[in-house]
Amino acid sequence: MSDSTLSGAELKAEIRKVAFANRRNQEDKDSISRRIMATFMEQPEYQQANTVMFYVDVRAEVRTRHDLPDALASGKKIVVPWCNADGELELFHLESMEELEIGMYKILEPREELRGLESKQVEVTELDVIMVPGVGFDSKGGRTGMGKGYYDKCLQHARPDATLTAVCFDCQIFEEIPVQQHDIYMDKVITESTVFAGVGRG
Repeated sequence: MSDSTLSGAELKAEIRKVAFANRRNQEDKDSISRRIMATFMEQPEYQQANTVMFYVDVRAEVRTRHDLPDALASGKKIVVPWCNADGELELFHLESMEELEIGMYKILEPREELRGLESKQVEVTELDVIMVPGVGFDSKGGRTGMGKGYYDKCLQHARPDATLTAVCFDCQIFEEIPVQQHDIYMDKVITESTVFAGVGRG
């Protein structure tokens, strides 16, 4: 992993491969996810926020769907992302779990007939706290995602005072994630054992 002959992109790809395996092999995902999510929702910036974006978990990610009902009942405006045909994230105002359905690739996402409603569309600048998924992270808030850049493109337009918070398992933390110019550091990274203070967007 520390092979100095690897380029940043190659090292990132190697980290991504190890992180995928670590995450896939993580035992007891449901109960550990509940601990991570409880910590996320205890953070002062979450408590003070009016509008919060949650991702909806897929595959081996930290489970968020079990805690979304509590978030919906909190009085906050809850937002979830979905990916359009152009590979861009769009933001959806979620008011009920019944507004989600299993879509392509077996991903739980907003119902297709609701996505175009103006009342359901949210601008990234409205978000006070943004929960960010990822494959691997480091203690400074460095992140590697799926390699498609969906979140990086979206987060570039977030307000400077919006808090970017990653949630992941301990097994997804690495000594250092090589970053590229377009990569964005998280403000916080929350695992089942630690809350790391990232360097954020400076």
